[in-house]
Amino acid sequence: MDSIAEYIGRDSPAYGRIVVAKVLETVENIREFPLAGRAVPELIDSKVRERFVYSYRLVYRIENHEVLMVAVIHGKRLFEGISERFEERC
Repeated sequence: MDSIAEYIGRDSPAYGRIVVAKVLETVENIREFPLAGRAVPELIDSKVRERFVYSYRLVYRIENHEVLMVAVIHGKRLFEGISERFEERC
């Protein structure tokens, strides 16, 4: 999150703070309603889900009664190549 805020903040510190605040708000919402996100289409595992905040994908995994945030990825970034990281962590 720090690197996202820093990157966006180069152009607009205020917008960087807004994006980070919205991501954190969405993370809290995910904790309350983990099934509200869609299954990540690039993966077969329905326990790996995502929500979108502006241009970012918040990817998380549901395990029993816990939610593990796996990554925050810019939407323009290809998911291929990153998917191995999810398989290792998940």
